[in-house]
Amino acid sequence: MKYEFIAVDIQNEFATEGGLHYTPKPSVRFLNENIFPVFESRGIKINNIVSDYRQPRPGDWGKGCIPGTWGYETLVPKDLIKSTWIKCMNSPIWVRENIGDPNKEPGLPYQDPKKFQEWLDKNIGKPDEVIPVLMGLTIDCCVLSTLQELNWHGYYPLILKEAVDHATGKIEDRDKVLETPASNLGKVISWEELSKQLNRQ
Repeated sequence: MKYEFIAVDIQNEFATEGGLHYTPKPSVRFLNENIFPVFESRGIKINNIVSDYRQPRPGDWGKGCIPGTWGYETLVPKDLIKSTWIKCMNSPIWVRENIGDPNKEPGLPYQDPKKFQEWLDKNIGKPDEVIPVLMGLTIDCCVLSTLQELNWHGYYPLILKEAVDHATGKIEDRDKVLETPASNLGKVISWEELSKQLNRQ
């Protein structure tokens, strides 16, 4: 079994001071100082999931992550990105017309699990072939939703502990969600443990 890495919503809007939904989050520094450099040195790629949170989004009246703006930009280094999936709600199966296009008006959100499955098949692989490893923001919202979808698509993902955070940025809040419900959908793994596994490959 090989590992495939998925980063969720590591965008300026959430991860960088000045973003509309920013709180200080330890995982961002850990990613920048530890994970990204190791991946760059080893040629490990990341499948990037980002959000287009323009209105209209019935049921969620927040905004941000507007394509073409600083807040929408990802912190994942460009040379590490293997593929990109754009969602418009917490769960990655929600898409819209003109998603990610800064020059066109966005359509209403709708679910397209078939298209998401096609992206998984092409970039992640089949559940009996790969183990997805999740990182990003946040474990109580979008990472959790992605974890659920991967589990329901037949995968048993890993959640990289130091590479996720709660929306509050508090370690104790993160760990509560990792204990449950996240551990019901995947396995929590530390960077030390994962590094040992990668060294064996």
